[in-house]
Amino acid sequence: MSQTALILLWIACGLVTFAIRYSFIALEGHYQPPSWFIRWLPFVPIAALTALTMPELLLVAGQLDLGTDNSRLWAGLFAIAVAARWRNTLLTIGSGFVAFWLLHQLG
Repeated sequence: MSQTALILLWIACGLVTFAIRYSFIALEGHYQPPSWFIRWLPFVPIAALTALTMPELLLVAGQLDLGTDNSRLWAGLFAIAVAARWRNTLLTIGSGFVAFWLLHQLG
């Protein structure tokens, strides 16, 4: 791909990104989304985080691994339990890292 084509591609991607983000600002006050849409908005971050983390916890070398030797899965489950109990982001992240490190050292 030529350098000119790459520059044009970057500009196009930037314009598309700007248009998507600006649309929410431009529509403020002019458009009221349906009530079901507003009710479901708080679940978007949870769904996005789940979509990003679950493959890392469940897949090892591209294969599903639910066994006892999958230290990422068990550390993740421990971090989920900590999050459910104390609802503290820093504690959740720290406990997940410590659990992973300990399981990785033991296994």
